Amino acid sequence: MEQLWFDPTEILIGGEWRPAAGGVLPVEDPSTGRKFAEIGRGNERDIDDAVKAAQHARDSAWGRLTAAERGRILTRIGQLVLERIDTLAALEATDVGKPLTQARNDAIALARYMEFYGGAADKVMGETIPYLDGYTVYTLREPHGVTGHIIPWNYPMQIIGRSVGAALAMGNACVLKPAEEACLTALGFARIAEEAGLPAGALNVVTGLGREAGAALAAHQGVDHLSFTGSVPVGSLVQSAAAPNVVPVTLELGGKSPQLVFNDADLDAALPFLVGACIQNAGQTCSASSRILVQRGVYDEVVGRMGAAYDALRVGPAMSDLNVGPLISARQKEIVEGFMQKGADLHVAGRGQITDVPEGGHYVTPTLFADVAPDHVLAQDEIFGPVQVVIPFDSEEDAVAIANGTDYGLVASIWTDSGARQMRLARRLRAGQIFINNYGAGGGVELPFGGVGKSGHGREKGFEALYGFSTLKTVAAKHD
Repeated sequence: MEQLWFDPTEILIGGEWRPAAGGVLPVEDPSTGRKFAEIGRGNERDIDDAVKAAQHARDSAWGRLTAAERGRILTRIGQLVLERIDTLAALEATDVGKPLTQARNDAIALARYMEFYGGAADKVMGETIPYLDGYTVYTLREPHGVTGHIIPWNYPMQIIGRSVGAALAMGNACVLKPAEEACLTALGFARIAEEAGLPAGALNVVTGLGREAGAALAAHQGVDHLSFTGSVPVGSLVQSAAAPNVVPVTLELGGKSPQLVFNDADLDAALPFLVGACIQNAGQTCSASSRILVQRGVYDEVVGRMGAAYDALRVGPAMSDLNVGPLISARQKEIVEGFMQKGADLHVAGRGQITDVPEGGHYVTPTLFADVAPDHVLAQDEIFGPVQVVIPFDSEEDAVAIANGTDYGLVASIWTDSGARQMRLARRLRAGQIFINNYGAGGGVELPFGGVGKSGHGREKGFEALYGFSTLKTVAAKHD
């Protein structure tokens, strides 16, 4: 990895880089288990200063910019991100443990988010409303004010793009608290934003522990809107902390996303998505497709082909750029291996191979379990690792019942050549995103994303994110 162009022990508050009040925390490389950097340990005092800096920016230079001017800055940020693709990708791969190619795609996505929201900033319109004689009524979309962003470790760059990018486009001033396991690209992004001309205080970044800096941000009375991506238990805590302040919260939480494969599906087209949608980032993806539901007419063929694909998977360090990297931490490895032990009596249809990896790295073997009952713990709980189950079904009704039979509802995919079935199931499946004969649609930044049930509420990405990071004002003018 190249030499850092910033000091990772410093936090950004009101345009000033300074040491965190709580000292420093070690940063571990998941590929080796060894410390390779330190970050600042921000605390409640740092968060309070950051919120005040954001409030000042909202009421001064940043708040006075036009939407078009905000858009130009975001577009410039996207250009600078593209110029540093290789550096950012190497940093993300080392920090998170994901294969280098996947990290590079994340950096490209970050640039695309900035481009999209840069172009969209001056295109969020109000409307006029026909009303009583003698009135002119119209609506305005205005920023909330100060937005808090608590992001996870699995996709720091992408989630900064879809969360902070949308909030800035609407004119909010942001306080960003990245996960303590992976903060470095968040800090690098803040440096790039400064270089692009983002006014002081429009973006403040406080690293540190979730129970300290994150909890302080969620409960701060000066925050007008919160965005959280992470686990269901922590999301519940964030929402509870914000509730006394009556602050709206966007929650993007876990998932147990199914892909439904019918007898008439194009299996050649489906196979890369059936496997790839689970093993990307070692399964540490909220929208990972950890359940594959297959109609019995093609069940044996699908299991055989998926099993062979798993057997061909290679696991190694991030910089080796293989199919699967390590998990983020020793704790996450322990959790995933605990789930795998619960499947000890199940049919293993395929396993990846771990070879020549550093002894201290957090590697697990990608595993495909077949003939799994829909109510088995591996088919119900979010594992957040490269573990996938295949479940047989008989009829369309059976498939819908199994697909909707968890607490989650983030993503679902339908593989069938029947147009009528495609339309029926798109309505019946309980999920925030439905994909037909694909999965993920290339991750498009334009596509609203979010879930139902324990997968959360609110929407990110696309124009829906801009609406979420704004408040609607109605103006009724009476004129005789």
